[in-house]
Amino acid sequence: MKLATVRTEDGLRAVRVEDGGYVDIGPGDVGELLGREDWQAVATAADGPVFQVEPSRLAPVVPHPGKIICVGLNYRTHITEMGRDLPEFPTLFAKFPEALIGPNDPLLLPPESDAVDWEAELVVVVGRRVRRADRVTAAAAIAGYTILNDVSLRDWQFRTREWLQGKTWEATTPLGPCLVTPDDLPADAEISCAIDDEVVQKSTIGDLLFDAADLVIYVSTMITLNPGDLIATGTTGGVGHARKPPRYLRDGQTVVTRIDGIGELVTPVRRAGAS
Repeated sequence: MKLATVRTEDGLRAVRVEDGGYVDIGPGDVGELLGREDWQAVATAADGPVFQVEPSRLAPVVPHPGKIICVGLNYRTHITEMGRDLPEFPTLFAKFPEALIGPNDPLLLPPESDAVDWEAELVVVVGRRVRRADRVTAAAAIAGYTILNDVSLRDWQFRTREWLQGKTWEATTPLGPCLVTPDDLPADAEISCAIDDEVVQKSTIGDLLFDAADLVIYVSTMITLNPGDLIATGTTGGVGHARKPPRYLRDGQTVVTRIDGIGELVTPVRRAGAS
């Protein structure tokens, strides 16, 4: 099953994704839907007509998560290209909800940076309250998966040893297009990122060092995870900062972030203030 959040004139609505369109589930976004214990039954039972939605009307699938936990250095290929050893524990940082944009919204390059980079990522969407999970409980707490591009301002990120200031700029992080329940996502699904049709990242989610359940276990040891919380699992090799010479996003480009079985983010890149 696939779920999405749609912008309407009357506010956000959760929808079920079907071949050829969407079926309305009800008012509120997918994050609010996940707050119901019976969310799966409610989503499955929705039986209204299939309708069309303009791509620009798709909102971040969970627009207002309580937490966005991000993992750095979690694909072996990316760890190698950044010149680091395989970590013993996940490297964590955070984003804030204000960083999120929809799956087809434009990315406005902040004027404060000339080093805006791309990072295609699989995202775990939490579906039930969980604390100090074991592996069985962690797996059961995963409502599904979506896609995020962890757009990073490298010049700000590496000003200090802490990464937060380069990772959570407002309106820079596309999320969506939908939530896919675990049974509909292949364990070796391909993940990729393309800039103007040039594939710059390509791997499979099977290359993750710490998998989804590992991350739910680790994070829930520290803090309670709630429905709608997000865990971005890290990016694969091919980021612009690791290239020689480095490459960064420019005005006029289009970034397509894709995971087979989920869909894609199509992100036009524009310089803030450019006509």
